[in-house]
Amino acid sequence: MALKENPRPSQIRVNPRFAVPDFVLVLLFFFSMFGGALASHHYTDKQLDALAARVGKTYWLSVSDGRLPAFLSSPAATAATFRPAENDSFVITELTGRKNKNPYYAVKFESGKAGYISPERFHEALNLTILSSDPRAGEKEKAEKLESEEKARVEWINSQPWSSAVKEAAIRKQPAPGLKTTEVKRIMGAPLRVTKIRSPVKGLAEEHWFYTGGTVLIFHNGLLTKSEHVETK
Repeated sequence: MALKENPRPSQIRVNPRFAVPDFVLVLLFFFSMFGGALASHHYTDKQLDALAARVGKTYWLSVSDGRLPAFLSSPAATAATFRPAENDSFVITELTGRKNKNPYYAVKFESGKAGYISPERFHEALNLTILSSDPRAGEKEKAEKLESEEKARVEWINSQPWSSAVKEAAIRKQPAPGLKTTEVKRIMGAPLRVTKIRSPVKGLAEEHWFYTGGTVLIFHNGLLTKSEHVETK
């Protein structure tokens, strides 16, 4: 019995009743691309309440792939956009557009500039270029600690029964000869290292205190005798 040949692709015919018109394919493509964005505006009251819970909170910006999130100049998709300054932060001041269920976050930057961002764009950028915690908190805490320590140092120097010249020099971290090791440590802070020198003079204890920048303080029997500067390589 002779076998039937399978039709070549060019010979296959589609029943017109089952063919999908071209305009339907275009519509399907359109809704696949933009349907999510259109549907995203149909928020329920519960969803809007959840979005509004962010009002009053502070967020920080962080560069990702060399870019920052874009913000709008007004609560509209067609509004002009701008990018805030690097390392800026902002507070969400309001959730606008609740009545027509087309919400935008109104924000105010630390620099004073105001802007808007849609909840969709906000959530896309969250934990990437928009952070819920300050990435520079450690640096700020360290700077505040140093500032507090410096203030306490200056106050302590001014409270000592020294002459004005000695106090001014101490504030500039230039301790005068004759000061005790405990006093010098309050003025200069702890040294990087201390070297004890065996003195040929009986009963003379000598110490060299080394500080950043090449400053070396020399003590004899616990009193500052002189300051030297050593070139650092």
